[in-house]
Amino acid sequence: MLDRSNRLVKIMVDVLEYQASQAKAKWAELLDEVERGRTVRITRHGKTIARVVPEGEVRAAEVAEAIKEIMALSQTFGKAPLEEILASRHEGHKY
Repeated sequence: MLDRSNRLVKIMVDVLEYQASQAKAKWAELLDEVERGRTVRITRHGKTIARVVPEGEVRAAEVAEAIKEIMALSQTFGKAPLEEILASRHEGHKY
């Protein structure tokens, strides 16, 4: 298992860089590389304009962002009392 710092290094090594014109000409090859787990950075005049990343990395980033937002929200509102949680568990039921 890799720690966070080794994982970051691994990710940086797996990044391929293409100019926009090269990316257009080699799009199928780029997608093959992404499918194998590599990240592709597309540049125009030396400035990054896009990244193509494997779906797993995108999903992991989305999950990490959602957790971060939930943690911030819990800081704002604090914890709900147990009695309130138990009282609301049947709210909206039609029985």
